[in-house]
Amino acid sequence: MKKLVAVLASSVMLASASVMNVSAADYEVEKGDSLWKIAQDYNTTVDNLIDINELDESIIFPKQKLLIYKKYLVQKGDTLYAIAKDHDVSVEDLKKWNELKSDLILIGQELSIKDSVNDNEEQSVATVSTKSQEVDSEEEQEPQGETISVSATAYTAKCDGCTGITYTGVDLNNNPDAKVIAVDPNVIPLGSEVYVEGYGYAIAADIGSAIKGNKIDIHLPTKSEALDWGVRTVDVTIIDKK
Repeated sequence: MKKLVAVLASSVMLASASVMNVSAADYEVEKGDSLWKIAQDYNTTVDNLIDINELDESIIFPKQKLLIYKKYLVQKGDTLYAIAKDHDVSVEDLKKWNELKSDLILIGQELSIKDSVNDNEEQSVATVSTKSQEVDSEEEQEPQGETISVSATAYTAKCDGCTGITYTGVDLNNNPDAKVIAVDPNVIPLGSEVYVEGYGYAIAADIGSAIKGNKIDIHLPTKSEALDWGVRTVDVTIIDKK
């Protein structure tokens, strides 16, 4: 069962006497979780989780706190300006989060709202990025776990006949920089967090007909990068084995 850290519900009386219905949920990532699994459990999308938590990639870590959603039900007399002011966000942010082309909103319409966070909350929300990831340098140098030697090739989601969707549901078209590898599930279980020599931290989220035994296929954003990678023998450390 997933661990729900906090569920918040609030109602605030406006000058027009209308009630604002807002619901939100924070989720603490557990061992074996993936954004795809969390999105399925909470009836949302990987893209929405990435956007609302400002993640650069689809990689998450145990104990990381994610904002799942915050919804506001538009009431009679509401305006985007009033809603934005009440939630300490900007009108432009509201329009961006909800893909609104104008300031027009309708009674009963659901709006996604991201919490404005203070310094303490910002420290508790882990932003995952291969360029700015806050990982202990000692752990980064020596990732802990079972280490195996594999033959590693590379692929891109933009190949002929490719859908761009991994076996576990990661959309590589919308997340071209996602660190994902294809594996033989009998060797590296799907959903496992790994560290690949020369590639970095990644998630085992795909399979391939030619990926059998101690072989992996790493995802790279472009065809030229995949060709430059070629075939290499690298060490893979399975940090969080499913």
